[in-house]
Amino acid sequence: MNIAQVKSRVCLKRLLDEPQDVLPKVKRARLVPPPLTAGLSPCFTPKNSASKSSPSKSPSKVGPYLLLERCEGEETYKAVHAHTQEQYTCQVLPLRGYQEQLAAYARIERHDNICSLLDVVVGQDCAYIFLPAHHGDMHAYVRDRKRVSEEEARNLFAQMLNAVMHCHHHGVVLRDLKLRRFVFTDKHRTHLSVLGLDDCVLLHDGDDSLTDRHGCPAYVGPELLSVGNKSYSGRAADIWSLGVSLYTMLIGRYPFQDTQPAALFAKIRRGTFSLPDWLSPQAKCLISCMLRKSPEERLEASQLLMHPWLSNPGTPQHVLHKAHNSSHTASPQRQEDNDQVVPTWTPKH
Repeated sequence: MNIAQVKSRVCLKRLLDEPQDVLPKVKRARLVPPPLTAGLSPCFTPKNSASKSSPSKSPSKVGPYLLLERCEGEETYKAVHAHTQEQYTCQVLPLRGYQEQLAAYARIERHDNICSLLDVVVGQDCAYIFLPAHHGDMHAYVRDRKRVSEEEARNLFAQMLNAVMHCHHHGVVLRDLKLRRFVFTDKHRTHLSVLGLDDCVLLHDGDDSLTDRHGCPAYVGPELLSVGNKSYSGRAADIWSLGVSLYTMLIGRYPFQDTQPAALFAKIRRGTFSLPDWLSPQAKCLISCMLRKSPEERLEASQLLMHPWLSNPGTPQHVLHKAHNSSHTASPQRQEDNDQVVPTWTPKH
């Protein structure tokens, strides 16, 4: 992945910009679109001049698709097929190297908790990647609800783990794992899938050693913050990010947080975090199995799925957030809680 590609992804935060190994090309469907007009929506201009699409402007047409408004906080857009009216999610990737970015789709098999690659339209300057439509992401869901009950989180986090386990089993490290990458594929918001595999790394010969530092600051493991080019386990880094995700789902804030990145990284390096008394012992144990400072001590995804907190039968989905009426719920300082989930120094999109 070159620097131009990195700069085109607003939602990704690089700690270090380093080249990656070239990945094998992926076979994909390609439509031959009509020439793109000069009036392409401004949301597809380079990062430094990008602006939100205006409702008054007509949707941009790419092949048989109409690109609509941008999804909240993501470098993706809602889209609709002009003839069938079927809805999609569209990612816009730089034309150079887009095949390598999609290589993970060819590596893994179809999975219920991973959004499938449905179509690719190649334009003059960009490749337009079409994925299933969704009903919002986990980050926005937690932000709006402040936190998720253990009963509901058990079902949702098991799906997140299943997706990661499937990728790891097929030699794919997701990287940059965070709540925003998991989207709801049903209107009742009970089914989660990973959206987008363009940022993944394909492993060879089972070796998951990585050297580049890549990820969202609040979710990176301490090993990614070490000085030098020392390698680290990509799978273990994914597990740490999952631990941050579950902590945030259940408690409503990040386990490590500060308004200044340097102070945040110092807290992550120490690896010390607190768990509230009202959290169940099993949930505390599961989080602690992932947020271990030493990557070798973290459990693998397949082992985490056998943890007692996940193996217990779940409560029906309509029984949600009972704890919100107790003294152990989120603080009444609503603005502070919002900042806990979305740090003020994180770029807003």
